[in-house]
Amino acid sequence: MCGIVGIFDTRGQRDIDPALVRRMNATQRHRGPDEDDVYTEPGMAFGHTRLSVIDIAAGQQPLSNEDGSITVCYNGEIYNYRELTAQLKELGHTFKTKSDTEVIVHAWEEWGVDCVHHFRGMFAFGLFDRNRRQLFLARDRLGVKPMFYTLLPDGFLAFGSELKSLRALPNLPRAIDPCAVEEYFAYGYIPEPRTIYKSAYKLSPGFRLLQNVGQPLAQPEQFWDVPFKLDTAITMQDAEEELITRLREAVKIRLVAEVPLGAFLSGGVDSSAVVAMMAGLADGPVNTCSIAFNDKKYDESEYAQQVARQYQTDHYTETVDTDDYALLDTLSHLYDEPYADSSAIPTYRVCQLARKRVTVALSGDGGDENLAGYRRYRFAMAEHSVRGRIPSALRKPVFGTLGRLYPKADWAPRVFRAKSTFEALSRDLVEGYFHGVSIMTDAMRQQLFSDGFRTQLQGYKAIDVMRRHEQQAPTDDPLSLIQYLDMKTYLPGDILTKVDRASMAHALEVRVPLLDHKLVEWISSLPPDMKLRGGEGKYIFKKALEKHLPHDILYRRKQGFAVPLESWFRGPLKERVREALLGPLLADTGIFNKKFLHEMVEMHQSGRRDYSAPIWTTLMFEAFLRKEMNG
Repeated sequence: MCGIVGIFDTRGQRDIDPALVRRMNATQRHRGPDEDDVYTEPGMAFGHTRLSVIDIAAGQQPLSNEDGSITVCYNGEIYNYRELTAQLKELGHTFKTKSDTEVIVHAWEEWGVDCVHHFRGMFAFGLFDRNRRQLFLARDRLGVKPMFYTLLPDGFLAFGSELKSLRALPNLPRAIDPCAVEEYFAYGYIPEPRTIYKSAYKLSPGFRLLQNVGQPLAQPEQFWDVPFKLDTAITMQDAEEELITRLREAVKIRLVAEVPLGAFLSGGVDSSAVVAMMAGLADGPVNTCSIAFNDKKYDESEYAQQVARQYQTDHYTETVDTDDYALLDTLSHLYDEPYADSSAIPTYRVCQLARKRVTVALSGDGGDENLAGYRRYRFAMAEHSVRGRIPSALRKPVFGTLGRLYPKADWAPRVFRAKSTFEALSRDLVEGYFHGVSIMTDAMRQQLFSDGFRTQLQGYKAIDVMRRHEQQAPTDDPLSLIQYLDMKTYLPGDILTKVDRASMAHALEVRVPLLDHKLVEWISSLPPDMKLRGGEGKYIFKKALEKHLPHDILYRRKQGFAVPLESWFRGPLKERVREALLGPLLADTGIFNKKFLHEMVEMHQSGRRDYSAPIWTTLMFEAFLRKEMNG
């Protein structure tokens, strides 16, 4: 695991300043504290910071083939590298290391851009082919590893693992993208392929980019997608058995490392399942860790302890203060652009804890998206079922009109809050789901933004992100569709971003067996009612795990990491909120309606409304702007 950077001359073979590449590299030193190196030649430069995990002695990067004509700079782990090494040797390729990195250069020689189809793992890499004068960028199928890139005004294409590496470029245009701001205040993050800057992009999961000298900036090309091809013939019993077999295999291939390895154990279904599989594969006790909170309302450590006892893991727990708001400014540095998932705070702490004992940790991320575990899936399906009983020709005009005319009454008893019901019935599935996951609704963003900023948006709306993915979705099943939307937006943009930055801040490699692409493909083929049945999400997963985990681990109410934002903003962070949201920095951007910001703060701090999520989202935007000005 590591950090990568690179600069490629799209216009020829101009010299690239090695000092500039070293400055880019230095911004990501936390990602790879063990070693670093820079490679330059006319028209091309790579930089690499290394966290040594496999072939510690000889796996240094950037790495080239035998004649030096192909060079790669790579971040990730290719779990089938041994099989690929043997296959490529049979095809006549010679290896000088035992690392997974070298597989990439020989796979490129053999298969070109289609080399990515042969890799099983998490990866983001840049590869330079000197003879063809080509730069090839690729990102793994689910987006576990990040990749940012930009085409600079002088024709140099630059890329890096984190946006901060591009910010080290003195000529990177730093104009903020209004559409990215609209998306951020809806989702709480900026979905691929945008970044906060107009000039920079994220390479989307499952995409590759081939750039030739003398050509305009190439368009990324998709090489993989979640198939959602249903296997309706499989029985429940066969599916349960195969699920455990496939999960065990996905875990097994992620246990290869030359450094201490362990797992996060929250006491939830997904992390507990991973630990159960590890315990059956490991020679000795599995290293597990979890954090406990001093406020029992947020603490799940007793469930983690229960699983640790069952599998006799070497378990380590550390109690942290629920009021851990000192990390607020740290988060703005880690994420480089506005990012509003407050669970980044406990995620940062559990990664910090894990790194005290291991260098590699397995996590349970991806289970909710794969197996329909979020409660919002249940709500979305119930709402969709009600809509389905009303002819679509009537639903939008009738209930849409009633929703607009009926007065808003959040203060009234639920039975009188018909406005939101009418509005919900007027939406289609994607509109309804978007509304359900939005940090700030369309109506609230209309109030939040100034008239001038809304003009800049030119009618653009954040739901367009989901509409784009809806058009490309390989399924029209309602549940599968919203799972697909999450896999394209929330999973890479929020969950995997959170874990990557929090873990790499501590030079910790996190591996995610539930996002093994072969496992994801197979799970997507299961009938939807095996995933969500009778209001129970992850139905087949839980049934399959009944032989491995206690009932109260499998069927208790999902909690997840949470922090007490509501009380923070009325207590210890009260003045910080007022200074940030009502101060000159946000006002001077011209983005915001100052009257609404004031109303939001007053209503929350008086206890009349809970605006904790919108306030946190705005607070993190202000922290980004402050860092941007100071940078």
